Amino acid sequence: MGYSMQRVRSMEHAIQAVKPVPEGEVTFEEFLAWGDEDTHAEWVQGKVIPRMPVSVQHQEINSFLHMLVGSWVNFHRSGRTFHPPLLIRLTLPDGMLVAREPDLIVVLNEHLDRLKEQYLDGAPDLVVEIVSPSQRARDRGEKFCEYEAAGVPEYWIIDPDRQHAEFAQLDEHGIYQVVFSGSKGVYHSKVLNGFWLQVEWLWQRPPLWEIFKAWGLV
Repeated sequence: MGYSMQRVRSMEHAIQAVKPVPEGEVTFEEFLAWGDEDTHAEWVQGKVIPRMPVSVQHQEINSFLHMLVGSWVNFHRSGRTFHPPLLIRLTLPDGMLVAREPDLIVVLNEHLDRLKEQYLDGAPDLVVEIVSPSQRARDRGEKFCEYEAAGVPEYWIIDPDRQHAEFAQLDEHGIYQVVFSGSKGVYHSKVLNGFWLQVEWLWQRPPLWEIFKAWGLV
């Protein structure tokens, strides 16, 4: 009986914890005050856009990439990696502010001062988005343009359903060039000095020690 009542109370608490999405436009400060550490949402043109739950496949690739990239960054002590729900607040050339919640970001040591208590204020050095079928247009269109305009040096777009990856890097004119696109092959990062990725790893997800051995770290 006690266990059942405990479950009921837990369910009631979870239901009460769900916050209604603000209607109309809100300021960034109001957006931060509305959300909490369990909130998954973005703030675009003054409106709150909830992020939908992801698939198991999405989560598996996200976890794999976070361990992979995070291990490289930690080994070389070159910066920090973060996954949702950390927000990044970007200022676009027209003065518009947006707050996105990428699947993975890297902030190099020289830009750690951009980290605030609840968000990153400015462009990270690397952004990764793992797309779902319903979000392909947004990740390849809207977010692609925003990250480019905000000066994010490197942007990876991973499509698990199609087993396809695109890697864009800013050129000397501040324009994204897709330097690698495909399902297999080797990609060399520009931001992470010396880092390379066998694209097939994203779909096969081999043990990390095998990758560390290929990198010469062990």
